[in-house]
Amino acid sequence: MTQELIEIVDVLRPGKSLVVAIDGPSGSGKSSVSKEVARRLKLAYLDTGAMYRALTWFCLDRGTDLADRAAVEAASKSLPLEISTSPLEEYVRVGGTDVTLAVREPSISAAVSAVATTLGARTELIRRQRELIEQHHRRMVVEGRDITTVVAPHAEVRLLLTASEEARLRRRGMQLGGSQSAEQLAAQVTGRDARDSTVVNFSQAADGVVTLDSSELDFAQTVDAALSIVTGIIDHKAINRD
Repeated sequence: MTQELIEIVDVLRPGKSLVVAIDGPSGSGKSSVSKEVARRLKLAYLDTGAMYRALTWFCLDRGTDLADRAAVEAASKSLPLEISTSPLEEYVRVGGTDVTLAVREPSISAAVSAVATTLGARTELIRRQRELIEQHHRRMVVEGRDITTVVAPHAEVRLLLTASEEARLRRRGMQLGGSQSAEQLAAQVTGRDARDSTVVNFSQAADGVVTLDSSELDFAQTVDAALSIVTGIIDHKAINRD
């Protein structure tokens, strides 16, 4: 990142609303990139996907039938969730139990779409997500699948982070340390995307949403590109306001 961009980031809208909404498919790198963008911008950070995973863990732990949409919705309303909103730490707790690692297990990955496609549960978690944004005075990087269009459609910056299927499968495979077969990876990445796309479109940018394709970029380049988009949008809005 250039020194000029670093200086801009350090003074970006101090004391004013700055919500950066980032959507993207599985394996696009949105969690790691969003977290680093939040750290650089000194903003709060919310991984909404972890909330759906926590609800999935909660349902499975209680023996809730994931095919029973009414039961899943009820579970979402009683979910005793604590989730980190700092890019400097990561924790997910349900009823005081640390499930930070548990919610990343393959069993949760295989089941989370059943929860994420339950509209009543989505409504409840979206309500909680919006509440967290307000609690942080609307200064937060929020990432997921429906942030730019549903959770925070009026965010100052809306970004769709995407990558080719090949790149996404490769990255997820590296993240899992080669512990899964090609078939398992495909089921986790493209399979889940197909299921979740029945309730939200995260493959194409809506009007006003900037697309960042990271297929040929490494992590540092993707972060710099995202920060350049953020500063460019904020500068443009400031000029138009003046």
